[in-house]
Amino acid sequence: MSLRLRDSLTRRLRTFEPVEPGRVRMYTCGPTVYDRAHIGNFRAFTWEDLLRRYLRFKGYDVEQVMNLTDVDDRTIAAARARGVPLSEVTDPVIQMFLEDWRTLGLEDPEHRPRATGHVPGMIRLIESLSARGLTYESEGSVYFAISRFPEYGRLAGIDPSALGVTGRAAGDEEYDKDDPRDFVLWKGGGGEASGTGAVWESPWGPGRPGWHLECSAMAMHYLGETLDIHAGGVDNLFPHHTNEIAQSEGATGKLFSRFWLHAEHLLVEGQKMSKSLGNCFTIPELVERGHAPSAIRYLLLSGHYRTQLNFTFDGLEASAKAVTRLHEFRRRLRAAIEAGSDASADLAALAATGRADFEQAMDDDLNVSEALSTMFGVVREANQALDACHPRAPSGSRAILQVLDAFDRVFGVLALRDRESADADESLEEWATMRVGERERARANREFARADAIRAELEARGVTVEDLAELTRLRVGSRTVLVPRPPR
Repeated sequence: MSLRLRDSLTRRLRTFEPVEPGRVRMYTCGPTVYDRAHIGNFRAFTWEDLLRRYLRFKGYDVEQVMNLTDVDDRTIAAARARGVPLSEVTDPVIQMFLEDWRTLGLEDPEHRPRATGHVPGMIRLIESLSARGLTYESEGSVYFAISRFPEYGRLAGIDPSALGVTGRAAGDEEYDKDDPRDFVLWKGGGGEASGTGAVWESPWGPGRPGWHLECSAMAMHYLGETLDIHAGGVDNLFPHHTNEIAQSEGATGKLFSRFWLHAEHLLVEGQKMSKSLGNCFTIPELVERGHAPSAIRYLLLSGHYRTQLNFTFDGLEASAKAVTRLHEFRRRLRAAIEAGSDASADLAALAATGRADFEQAMDDDLNVSEALSTMFGVVREANQALDACHPRAPSGSRAILQVLDAFDRVFGVLALRDRESADADESLEEWATMRVGERERARANREFARADAIRAELEARGVTVEDLAELTRLRVGSRTVLVPRPPR
């Protein structure tokens, strides 16, 4: 089976083939670190994690770059408003981003460069474009002249002659451009960035790189002049990715990326995300409301990446139940396997079909709905066989377990749920150990009613208490804890 992906540039489903067999060079647009990322941002990041995992599932060696945009208009504005260096704004936001990244169980890319660390490479890229006659200077700034790049706008399907200043390119309006359609490569002067540390020397005088330029320079620095996949949110398609193509291919004369993939927007309760509506939720805000990261991850992955996903709290509850169903099925299957095999039923054929159907669905442009439907079909049929063979496992149960493990190599929700369970056990263990100490003090003071009440409280939380000669043995979830009894 071959993976097929819908390429935004050609607007068709194509069989994926990397430049180098067995190796994928992938660039994914990261956050602009002026404020904490919200769930809309993480819809794209989580889908990109799914893509990365599935490419590895297919046997590819993946080299991924995700940038951190730590210098642009918004980061500089935040630094100026606070009267601090740029890094005092961006460093804490980057740490928050990494915390949220780990909370959702995303795999780390091979490279996560900061834009501020690659300014010399950006200057060299501008020099290459200038040598090819694609730029012009004006008052210390350098612009890309889109009229000199005939293929401009292919990705977005736009006619360059119909363009005005659009999107984030509007941030260039204070600069003196020959054509309002052109975009800035180097912002000269640096007056608005004074005191922030966001000014660099260049052949055109002091200034800083344009936002679009940053990604091209970092992508090619790590991955070469032609990428296999460039991915991001649909909001990046124009002007950002459109401009990346122009400046990258303009500088090298080579195809910049073989595939362009874009994730659609996230809605919240059917509405567009907006600070004025108060629905730009962050990952910690959802966790503080009692929602498990595994449920958040599952919901963000539950819809096809090219369709808008409606994030609802009812959907979050349903996602938690779906993860629990998978988790409990795996626990039940493992327990049955330990009890021995029963040949009255055989799940080998179900495992083979389930694995093939799962891969066929994912090969179809990452059709997650069909892939999830396949997995829950396997769970339903396997549970029926487990009922018939209880307490032992049907023949072929280990093959079903392997299918479930293969599924989670891609979706990553069960590994996240395992981590949550371990964290919960650890927290419960700490609380139980403290309460046992209080129980022993009550017993030493002959406050037996209070001691009994504490034991009942422990058992109500699922903690088994066993008094031995010189210690108390607790069973907390999957853990056994021995608590020495103080001498009396």
